[in-house]
Amino acid sequence: MAATCRIHPTALVDPAAELDSSVSVGPYSVIGAHVRMGAGCVVGAHCVIEGHTTLRANNRIFQFASIGAAPQDKKYGGEPTRLEIGSGNTLREFVTINTGTVQDAGATRLGDDNWIMAYVHIAHDCQLGSHLILANSVQLAGHVHLGDWVFLGGLTGVHQFVRVGAHAMTAFQTRLAQDVPPFVMAGGSPAEPQSINAEGLRRRGFGPERIALIKQMYRLLYRKGLTLEAARQQIDALRGELAEADADIALMQDFLGTATRGIVR
Repeated sequence: MAATCRIHPTALVDPAAELDSSVSVGPYSVIGAHVRMGAGCVVGAHCVIEGHTTLRANNRIFQFASIGAAPQDKKYGGEPTRLEIGSGNTLREFVTINTGTVQDAGATRLGDDNWIMAYVHIAHDCQLGSHLILANSVQLAGHVHLGDWVFLGGLTGVHQFVRVGAHAMTAFQTRLAQDVPPFVMAGGSPAEPQSINAEGLRRRGFGPERIALIKQMYRLLYRKGLTLEAARQQIDALRGELAEADADIALMQDFLGTATRGIVR
């Protein structure tokens, strides 16, 4: 631990923890021996950061968060599994994130520039991308994968091993037990596809023609009465119609080709 860190006198920071000299730790927080924190991280009051946990630069953790605790999995036997958090993330009040298990990748991972609101739970072995918004009380079971730019509405619950593709979105109180393809907006309990996340795409600079092609992929998946394999064949036939959208087609095809739980229908 760097001697010049701004550590409140009531905080308990293990001498073996590796904290950049610019890290700030608030009152009554507890930092464990295997924690590493990069430049500019700010930890609020009454937080616990433990386990083999790495946070890169400029993360802000609000009061009462629990980061890096052991997995809520009866198979966990105390193995030194990890939690890896990128840069520029905001973790609000009462967020809980657990380390991984040896039955999976051995690590829970969170990318960069994510906005994680109050009471969110991220369970063991979740693999989360960057630029996510997880609204209040989103609950992720173990082994969930979220692509970049995913938005999960408040009180969304996600079953273990479910994947949500990049740019997808869920409505308030959505229950996900199957995969949500990229770009799709889903809602309900159980979840059903509603449309594409067009507003989110516009905000990220997707032009009208590119959004129109993504809508065409959605119609092939959900509005033409096609089997999944037939829809994939027709989606593949869209390649070359708009050069900038070929990456979107590839993203969709890769996701559909690796779905193991089925997709929301």
